[in-house]
Amino acid sequence: MPASVSVRVPGTTSNLGAGFDCVGVAVERWLRVTARAHGAAATVAIERHGTLRALDSPPDADLLYRGFVAACRQAGRDVPAGLVLVADSDIPVARGLGSSAAATVAGAAAATALLALALDRDALAALCAELEGHADNVAPAVYGGATLVLPGPPPHGLIVTPLVIHESLVLVFAVPDFTVETKRARAVLPATVRHAQAVCAAAKGAALVHGLAHADPRLLAAGFDDVLHVPFRRALIPGYDDVTAAARAAGAFGATLSGSGPTLVAVTRPGKATTVGQAMVRAWRARGIAAESFHAARPAAGYESD
Repeated sequence: MPASVSVRVPGTTSNLGAGFDCVGVAVERWLRVTARAHGAAATVAIERHGTLRALDSPPDADLLYRGFVAACRQAGRDVPAGLVLVADSDIPVARGLGSSAAATVAGAAAATALLALALDRDALAALCAELEGHADNVAPAVYGGATLVLPGPPPHGLIVTPLVIHESLVLVFAVPDFTVETKRARAVLPATVRHAQAVCAAAKGAALVHGLAHADPRLLAAGFDDVLHVPFRRALIPGYDDVTAAARAAGAFGATLSGSGPTLVAVTRPGKATTVGQAMVRAWRARGIAAESFHAARPAAGYESD
């Protein structure tokens, strides 16, 4: 066993409107974790830096540790004694940018590297998706790029395939200074939808995938205009209508929730990315809400370890 290993895992944005629970994109915000084990005591310590400083959960409840334990169990190994996980992140927490999925993947990847576990990316993706519950965030965190993920027929587990995002498109993010718990965002969703609404959702999902691949403005506008989850979650986001309207007025093809929010994501051309981001921030500022923006010209790579 090496003295220590380091892994880094990207943040992610999911849904992108009509890609509800199945489309995700890796984003250039990173969680970096160093793992080492020493001593005979069966203890675990976690040092948190960056955006993780605000977390106060006990180590055994942290998704980093839970991912580490799950990987060990999957491989039939014990968690090493005296485990120390040092984590530093610039992924906003509870903002719809995949911080929970990143932590789960980072823990499992750290265990795999530290203990030389026989777990490939497919095994890690399936393991982490089951543990964390959001395969649309886990898949791009593991494989990188943009992904489509859905459950496959037994015993095949997850079906993950890469999606194309046209080189002329940029994703622009506006991150406000408040949080929305995923459980709360999930709780507002209806148990069923009308058949006509489901048909519309399917069409919009197809429009999203084709629009991203071909930079088609009409299809992107339709794909970012979701009917399955955004209409029910928008009330949780003060200023949602103002901020998304500001993005479109500034040149975005569409704007919607990143994950379950409160971060909002827009899609536009590279030359308009800064203008769109500034417009979104100003719209929130007009409502007394501070926000910051950034944009991603291309999807990030998946997790890396050394």
